[in-house]
Amino acid sequence: MVGSSWSKQETPHPGPLPSAERESGRESARFLKWMQNDANNGILRVSELVTGYGKKQVVNGVTLGVAKGEIVALIGHNGAGKSTLLKAVFGLIRVWSGQVYLDGQAWPKLVPRELLRAGVAYVPQGNRVFTDLTVYENLEMGGVTLPNKERLREGMERVFGLFPALKDRLKQRAGTLSGGEKQMVALANALILSPRVLLLDEPSLGLAPPLVSEALGRIQQISRESGMTVLIVEQKVREVLKIAQRVYVLRNGRVSFSGPAEALKDEAKLRKVYL
Repeated sequence: MVGSSWSKQETPHPGPLPSAERESGRESARFLKWMQNDANNGILRVSELVTGYGKKQVVNGVTLGVAKGEIVALIGHNGAGKSTLLKAVFGLIRVWSGQVYLDGQAWPKLVPRELLRAGVAYVPQGNRVFTDLTVYENLEMGGVTLPNKERLREGMERVFGLFPALKDRLKQRAGTLSGGEKQMVALANALILSPRVLLLDEPSLGLAPPLVSEALGRIQQISRESGMTVLIVEQKVREVLKIAQRVYVLRNGRVSFSGPAEALKDEAKLRKVYL
């Protein structure tokens, strides 16, 4: 059980993952071969995805994959297309071309409600909660796709084990919570469903600097204990590299680097691929 501070065994990794830098906007053949051949280990895969807003193309043919139980970071400058990619994967905006695969199966039509039922949850940036509702009512909204009240009760007990502080805030309006408490509620709303895959968009946004490491450490601990797969967009690059196994760098809507997070802990290498 995770403790109350921002803080199952870790799923075995399928082996050393390839490191590849993109040339002319294409992943190396070795990385694509790994993606294609390890369908049993890859729970989420995105292939040559293109999307945007209106007539503006933002994501320009991104290919990436996340293995079961893995935490993968998606980093890059503002406007690189990170949040847009997550929205497309979760069906919040239309995929113009390309494909999203879950458990090796293509999802030609991405509908958030159906993805939730398939075990994919999404936490948008900005600690978004229903401000006029109580914490308890927020959690009820998070569990709206659960089949019955018993599953909702079990889900609530689970998130109270993860975030004990929420038990003392159940009758409090979510809009009156601190930034860290709102982030707990936003994350709890997703975790109440026991997702297999969690898409996280800048969970540190709005948190005081001392809470950032604590928040990301909590995400890492939850993944280890539950085997949950995480694809996380984060601007606090050095902090997220501490919890991720692998990382993708987006630049102008394309993957400019992919490889083990350990490779970018070297300051010179990080500056080379990120700047």
